[in-house]
Amino acid sequence: MKVLIIFNREPYDNTDVTWNGLRLAETLRTSGNEVRIFLMNDSVDMARSVCKPPANYDQDLSQMLKDLIANNVAVKVCGTCMARCGIHKNHPYFEGAIKSTMDELAEWVVSSDRVLTF
Repeated sequence: MKVLIIFNREPYDNTDVTWNGLRLAETLRTSGNEVRIFLMNDSVDMARSVCKPPANYDQDLSQMLKDLIANNVAVKVCGTCMARCGIHKNHPYFEGAIKSTMDELAEWVVSSDRVLTF
């Protein structure tokens, strides 16, 4: 099954929403599903190496995303959001996080069996 997960939230927003979405992505991947991730809005920070967990948070969400990329999960980042969003504006993105467009997101939505948002 092809599953698209769209993230929208700032990675460290005092909730576990993003962490749970990444955990689900890994679980789906290890279950044999094709998982694709699209980052929009403030979630783009997750693909920046400068994004580190706050002192009171025990999970490194950027490392989790890097691990998914290393396991062949495609990750695309909204190009418009790269310039407009996140608290780490103007910081570079790490390898494997591919700049993308709304057209590409639309293609992924149409070609997916399931679309989830976090």
